Amino acid sequence: MLIKTLNRLAPISSKVRVIYASFSTSVLPKEERIKVGDCHINYVKVGNGPHKVLCLPGALGSIWTDFKPQVEGFDRQQFTLVAWDPPGYGKSRPPERDFPTDFYVKDAENAYEFMKALDIPKYSLLGWSDGGISSMILAAKRPEAVQKLVVWGSNSFILPHELELYEKIRDINSWSKRMRDPMIEVYGEELFAKYWSRWVDGMVALFKANDGNICNELLKDIKCPTFILYGEKDPMVDKVHASHLHTNITGSRLKLYPKGKHNIHINFAEDFNKSVQEFLLQS
Repeated sequence: MLIKTLNRLAPISSKVRVIYASFSTSVLPKEERIKVGDCHINYVKVGNGPHKVLCLPGALGSIWTDFKPQVEGFDRQQFTLVAWDPPGYGKSRPPERDFPTDFYVKDAENAYEFMKALDIPKYSLLGWSDGGISSMILAAKRPEAVQKLVVWGSNSFILPHELELYEKIRDINSWSKRMRDPMIEVYGEELFAKYWSRWVDGMVALFKANDGNICNELLKDIKCPTFILYGEKDPMVDKVHASHLHTNITGSRLKLYPKGKHNIHINFAEDFNKSVQEFLLQS
């Protein structure tokens, strides 16, 4: 039964993700590296438009697992788009990744320092799932740096049944081969299993330490224009989160995808890219 559940979740979750390995035959942008603190960050930068955008992936995510449709699909005359492997993820290793109870805050701080290192002082954020949480924290704590905010599949607190789901799929051997193999390709089986278990441990510890709260108290401090998107069939992030963010982030917009699941930016890439670009370009 669990394997069937995992197979059903596979196409729609960044936390339980199928990596889309069948890339197009087009030449992929060159990946670069820059030293930020103790880590050499792997990233791509495309376009020469005046509006700068940083893409923040979900749990264990990287450039090509999470943002290929945006890297390839955004208007490069209007936007300069940066996508990164956060410290400890993808090719931004070493060091290895850990998940203390403040790891979302650390991700936000690392993103801020990364963009400073690239000499990009003002930019918008595209954050998916875990990346959306760090994006909200960054927007709240560094308002001078963030022009606009776009988040989807994200939450500011954890519900008990969501924590139970993470526990059920802690063991990667219970994952389907279709889900497991692409992650092993990125990390190797041993490190992938270690990382995933660490992530679940981190979520459990965060839930216990803060009674499920992640960043609720910061939502009121987000002052930049904000666009929240949500797939109404998302099994990983309860529908209450989208309405909660919309209610508590002043002036935010909300777009629902009735048939969408967790990865609406992949399964509905054309509409997603169009809607997001229009929002970013609005004065």
